[in-house]
Amino acid sequence: MRTTIRIDDELLKEAKTIAVASGQTLAEVVDEALRDSFARRRQAAKKPYLHLRSFKGDGVQPGVDLYDSAGLLDIMDRADAAS
Repeated sequence: MRTTIRIDDELLKEAKTIAVASGQTLAEVVDEALRDSFARRRQAAKKPYLHLRSFKGDGVQPGVDLYDSAGLLDIMDRADAAS
């Protein structure tokens, strides 16, 4: 299918460089990049949600973000210093 899209100048320059280096057309490089991107999105969507259970108390303490490893280390360091 033929269509017109706007592409960032730097991305287009990189895509053209890859096309020349790999012996592919620009369209083939763009198709491959889109397929790879869509496949990663599908794979990420399939990852199961992780439900963490606590066995004592009411769950995670206020202010604790389990996705912030630096913050968790700070909290643990303060707990060690208080002991």
